[in-house]
Amino acid sequence: MRVVLWVIGIVAAALILLGLLWQAAQWLMVIGAIALVVVIIMAVVKVRQMARQSQRRH
Repeated sequence: MRVVLWVIGIVAAALILLGLLWQAAQWLMVIGAIALVVVIIMAVVKVRQMARQSQRRH
């Protein structure tokens, strides 16, 4: 009986940890997507600035 309780406790703890990791992974995916959008926007702005500077020189 004691072994069954230990197994149930370990499985429950593992499921709780997996649930927490899944939530963390979802938030990391959201943060990563936001960071990717920010990097793309910054790259577009930088390219436009470089294009404007090259037009002024010519």
